[in-house]
Amino acid sequence: MTVSKMTWRPQYRSSKFRHVFGKAATKESCYDGVPITCSVQDNNFCAVNPRFLAVITECAGGGAFLVLSINHTGKVDPQHPRISGHRGNVLDVKWNPFNDYCIASCSEDSTVKVWEIPPHGVLKNLTAAWKELQGHSRRVGLIEWHPTANNILFSTAYDYQIMIWNLDCPEQVIKNPVRTISHHTDVVLSMSFNTEGSLMATTCKDRKVRLIEPRSGHLQRESNCKTHKASKVLFLGNLKMLFTSGTSRYNDRQFALWDQDDLSLPLSQENLDGSSGVLFPFYDPDTHMLYLAGKGDGNMRYYEISSEKPYIHYLTEYRSNLPQKGMGVMPKRGLDVSSCEVFRFYKLVTIKSLIEPLSMIVPRRSESYQEDIYPMTAGSKPALSAEEWLSGVDKGPVLMSLKPGSQVAESYSAMTTVTRRFQSRPGALQVSNIQDQVGPKDGEEDGGQSEDDRSRTAVSNGEELALCSPPRTENELRTKFHKQQEEIRRLRELLSQRDVRVKQLELEIKNIKNSQPHQNSL
Repeated sequence: MTVSKMTWRPQYRSSKFRHVFGKAATKESCYDGVPITCSVQDNNFCAVNPRFLAVITECAGGGAFLVLSINHTGKVDPQHPRISGHRGNVLDVKWNPFNDYCIASCSEDSTVKVWEIPPHGVLKNLTAAWKELQGHSRRVGLIEWHPTANNILFSTAYDYQIMIWNLDCPEQVIKNPVRTISHHTDVVLSMSFNTEGSLMATTCKDRKVRLIEPRSGHLQRESNCKTHKASKVLFLGNLKMLFTSGTSRYNDRQFALWDQDDLSLPLSQENLDGSSGVLFPFYDPDTHMLYLAGKGDGNMRYYEISSEKPYIHYLTEYRSNLPQKGMGVMPKRGLDVSSCEVFRFYKLVTIKSLIEPLSMIVPRRSESYQEDIYPMTAGSKPALSAEEWLSGVDKGPVLMSLKPGSQVAESYSAMTTVTRRFQSRPGALQVSNIQDQVGPKDGEEDGGQSEDDRSRTAVSNGEELALCSPPRTENELRTKFHKQQEEIRRLRELLSQRDVRVKQLELEIKNIKNSQPHQNSL
């Protein structure tokens, strides 16, 4: 009789993100003295893009929120100008993913307003909105932009309805949404879209998860699970799965993973703890990492998602003694790839009136660009116009590379468009026309100068010159000096190219004049 020996094999799982760690910003790089709102709404209260940070503030007599330059760190002036056009408390703010100078806000006054931010920031109180959306009968608690179509905005209110708005219309006040979705029996708590924006998942106060086709308003699926009460929902990229956070039947905090095509039972669910704060999930489709931040918690858990069982793999936890009220997330195009940063949060700490940047970093020894952790990601260009999406077209996002030097500079045309609107509006902020500093638009008459070269006069090394904060340390001063020297060198090259082109044009004109008498004599 032969005895077979059983060998034990440890189940190691290889992952390039198993050692990701959170790095909080220094005090000089935080935003101090911000009067963060005391609202009990379960929202993030903060929105970020590569140029600006917006945060809802506490104020009397209406609602307001601050818009700060992303480089305006340190102590914030208590009298800093605000955007204060709402008559009730502001409940949510979201930046347009395709325009860094456009932000939407919703309020207890039952309206949604869309604002244009001047290129050099808010220098005086802003009360006149670019668009005002009137359609809800009760306070509006949540807004979301469409992920691929330009100027399509979703809003949901305490009237249990979701409204879809097309901002590509000449009216300043829009009263008729293009679609109203009325499948919910209570307040909608969260909305999420798939990669193409052809499907929308929602959670409601009745704790059900619904999958809706937003263009037609057709309800495709609805969950009836009794063991999980969903509060927040996320589409997990192209994995065809949904992630929800909520509570169990015994009120323990819990998350669940669902098959997009079958919402009868979750694929996986796990209890976390007995705390009462809402769990905010954040997903990075490029790295397949999922972050869980609880309201009122100081810690943050992060996981890695896979398409095979057990689907969700715990990585580690970031711990802090500062509780967060909300979290803003920087888009991938605003990350620091030189330090292997894969995600960045902006943590609202109410007890200290502080906004603390928190970077999630993959430890690498090499200082070169790490292509394996930075695949092509969604950029700042819309894949569709509003009319195309409403007519039935679906497209994935326009991708871009994060490799330094390969990405297109920030939209110069968008900046000049915003500037012209503010110059033409009576009583608005007068901003100098940046186009006059750049020169002619015609590429053929500009010595072969590309659009990227022209935009560098407004944006240098990824930073807008007018929005840079003064250096505080010797290292920062040295860095600013080198950047300035590089900018001077570029401008000199630009001037020399234009001088050469001017001489070429003068010679061509002279040749044409010399050839005309010869032709007349013939």
